[in-house]
Amino acid sequence: MRSFVIAASLLFFACQNQEWTPLIATDNPHNDWVQYGGSASYEFEGNTVIGTCVPNAPNSFLATTKSYANFELQYEVLIDDNINSGVQIRSHTRPEYLNGIVHGYQIEIDPSPRSWSAGIYEEGKRGWLASLAENPAARKAFVPNQWNHFRVRAQGPNISTWINGVAAAQIKDTMEASGFIALQVHSIEDSTQIGKQVRWKNLEIKILE
Repeated sequence: MRSFVIAASLLFFACQNQEWTPLIATDNPHNDWVQYGGSASYEFEGNTVIGTCVPNAPNSFLATTKSYANFELQYEVLIDDNINSGVQIRSHTRPEYLNGIVHGYQIEIDPSPRSWSAGIYEEGKRGWLASLAENPAARKAFVPNQWNHFRVRAQGPNISTWINGVAAAQIKDTMEASGFIALQVHSIEDSTQIGKQVRWKNLEIKILE
């Protein structure tokens, strides 16, 4: 019995101490990502992805080729003013659902005065699941025109987010248990947004058992 307890304790310790793994390979990052939706431009520069808004395109998504279920995800974002973006988690594109539209949980990137960055939105389905309307501390944590750090924890039905170390949003939801991670370049509404950019860097994931 004692040996079983020790083995179980070691297994628990190992499962809770997985290494952070980069999501952007340094040699050939294109092998690990695929684009869905619109035709926005995505470029890799080292450990950074640069997304650029283009005219006459729906929402664009650069998605991992792998699916992830339980994990912690961290990344930094620098976004131009006057556009909107996000990071999809546990997301999908299925031919039988609205002709393959990307759908799933989105961690918002919102540089507008509303400042709901790190709120949780469901792309292509129910919309807002956890805005930051009642969280002024998280709204103030986002800094425009600078790199901002996001952290996401998804384990079972529980999803929690942080922005620059400040707790932002939390939901308990069973709609999607796993799926790809994707970087969104939003469709644009007017010509002033053409060429606007959003940058992601230091994307790292830690698998949770």
